[in-house]
Amino acid sequence: MQNKFNDDFLWGAATAAPQIEGGFDEGGRTSSIWDKAPKDKIKGNENCHIACDHFHRYKEDIALMKEIGLKSYRFSVSWSRIQPKKNEINQEGLNFYINLVDELRKADIEPLVTIYHWDMPMWVHEKGGFLSEKIIHFFETYTKNVVDALSDRVTYWIPMNEPQCFIMLGYCYAVHAPFKFGLHNIPKATRICMLAHARAVKTIRKYAKTPPKIGIAMAAGAYIPKAESEEEIEKARYKSFNSGIGLMNNRWWSDPILLGNPVTAYGILKTHEKDMKDIYQPLDFVGLNVYQPYGVSKRRLDESKKTSMGWAIDGRVLYWTIRFYNERYGLPVMVTENGMANDDTVSSDGKVHDKKRIDFMKEYLCGVKKAVNEGINVLGYQHWSLMDNFEWTNGYEPRFGIIHVDYNTQKRTIKDSGYFYKEIIESNGEII
Repeated sequence: MQNKFNDDFLWGAATAAPQIEGGFDEGGRTSSIWDKAPKDKIKGNENCHIACDHFHRYKEDIALMKEIGLKSYRFSVSWSRIQPKKNEINQEGLNFYINLVDELRKADIEPLVTIYHWDMPMWVHEKGGFLSEKIIHFFETYTKNVVDALSDRVTYWIPMNEPQCFIMLGYCYAVHAPFKFGLHNIPKATRICMLAHARAVKTIRKYAKTPPKIGIAMAAGAYIPKAESEEEIEKARYKSFNSGIGLMNNRWWSDPILLGNPVTAYGILKTHEKDMKDIYQPLDFVGLNVYQPYGVSKRRLDESKKTSMGWAIDGRVLYWTIRFYNERYGLPVMVTENGMANDDTVSSDGKVHDKKRIDFMKEYLCGVKKAVNEGINVLGYQHWSLMDNFEWTNGYEPRFGIIHVDYNTQKRTIKDSGYFYKEIIESNGEII
């Protein structure tokens, strides 16, 4: 396959603060909704209080990023580390991220900053969270604090990660923090979330010290066409935005935020035209978090085509999601997450031989390369994840990293997939 990756293509990896940082009660930080998650909600009664101890080991972790050859690193900021209480700015917390960005810059790694990756401070939650309009102002203030501290050295900003997940799973289906149930919450929480996101975008544009590039990371996916005929492609495109999970994952969120168009779902759920002028703020790119295709019967899949979490493996989904999103919204694309959970162990030779992940990377990155070769503006690819980490309610059992973490000793080991990724980066994708 022809290689057309730009020389400045952002080959990187991604993490999230609550999944790796630890230091949950250090440096002036207060608890988040994930720190306070009931024990019986997390597999193995685990918690994220220590996780990968990145709070203390970030320099070691950045050295490993440099060894792998990463060009970029997507991380999130812990809101309660910056604002431990209402009307309080924690300089010690800001200093952690200032030092992190400085260390990344020294290693020639481009920082991509996610402002909200699910770890709402308890004090915000107690004031209503995304069911109260108060959060719009709280989030605006928090965003400004981060922008003031980092925007002289940060260009790429992602105000929110996967509203599909933190609203739908956290406020409607009660399977993620803050574990609230009620389908009636969808319209209200959606509206408030979108307004908070828009306010953050305006804040970044207003206060950034260097010209910002702003996107949103969407939990995205697509139906794969049954054949590459115009008719089948159109069927898959339509379903990817108008039916089932495609409607509530893709269109419900992306049409208002990326186009300023209201959406009706199931005849009862609506976003409203009157809110669109406040919700729609033009973005510089759309981030896509893509793992598996829509509409696949996993029971029929061979185990070789499933991850250790039972997710379907089909690399074509990454190409079709990139293409469908680019066609519909006309924005450059950043793959902000893509990866797989695997049952990785350290072998007797001291290495981690994760061939299944290497095969996954080859298959999915072929989809990115196809999109690039067709002229779609793909800015970068952030593998999920840099290291094994706290996988929300699944605890520490699923391992997504290209770096293995021994949670008892915190020893890091670059997996075979990490070294394979190094070769991909060094060749700028030519070996895919």
